[in-house]
Amino acid sequence: METTAAARSAVPRPALGEFLRARRGRVAPELVGLTAGGRRRVRGLRREELAQLAGISVDYYVRLEQGRSTQPSFEVLEALARILGLSAAERRHLDTLAGSRRLPPPAPRVSPLLRGMLDTLGARMPAFVTDHRLDVVAWNPLGAELIGGLGESGGRRDRNQARFLFLDPAARTVHPEWSDRAAEAVGQLRASAGTWPDDAELTGLIAELSSQSPEFRRIWDSGEVMNCTSGHKRLHHPVTGTLSLDFEALHVPAAPGETGLVVHVFSAGSDAAAAEALARLGAAVDAGRGGPAARRADIPSPRGVDGPPLPTPTATVNPAD
Repeated sequence: METTAAARSAVPRPALGEFLRARRGRVAPELVGLTAGGRRRVRGLRREELAQLAGISVDYYVRLEQGRSTQPSFEVLEALARILGLSAAERRHLDTLAGSRRLPPPAPRVSPLLRGMLDTLGARMPAFVTDHRLDVVAWNPLGAELIGGLGESGGRRDRNQARFLFLDPAARTVHPEWSDRAAEAVGQLRASAGTWPDDAELTGLIAELSSQSPEFRRIWDSGEVMNCTSGHKRLHHPVTGTLSLDFEALHVPAAPGETGLVVHVFSAGSDAAAAEALARLGAAVDAGRGGPAARRADIPSPRGVDGPPLPTPTATVNPAD
């Protein structure tokens, strides 16, 4: 795949220096007790300012940003995280980038038990499953319909969540809080890229989105890192209008300490109106797909059935598993 200069700049190598530069750029000098004073050529902290505040030499910090020093000590990382005001997710990401262990991309599998859970939830709770590249690899029909007709044989939407968000205008209708969802997607891809820097398919996805979406490139350049957890989201569907739903992200490890799959489950909670709306959506799904027998998980290719194919994935999900 040919990429533009902007796309190549987003490929996460050397990721540690890129992350430090992005996070340094968002820290106002006043927040750490410095006087901005005079004309500054850089946004945020200068390298020498961050080094001084962290108690390390300027030369050593420059080598960290340039990728010429690796495996900084816990104390150095802790000091940098404190000055940069990193969140818990960003702190873990910093540890990952600074480590020497290069993990192979996970090969997550949708087990029969996980399929059964999706089917059981399908009566009242929309649910779908994503891998570390944000490809949707399994779902129940209610979940597929809620997030934009994912399960339709004609491929109404792309099965990669990031590609759908940034390259499909319909995403802004499905997700009224599009800016929040976009930042989450980029933050999750950055976390994955730091953990699995040798994943060619993931790197290709980041390069593709960087070349085709200025908004993706802008968020990526900010150094945002996020993990999918839980909370509240608004989604829009023609049958129900805009729904406000609780959601929970359940992480299924591919191996000890590794995140392979994330199960996204939505619920109306105690909101009677939302519960009624989900019931209407479920009835519409059953009517359009042959009734309750259609309530099953599927293992799609990342693109729609009739859409252009992606490169052969390095990690596949075996339907027989």
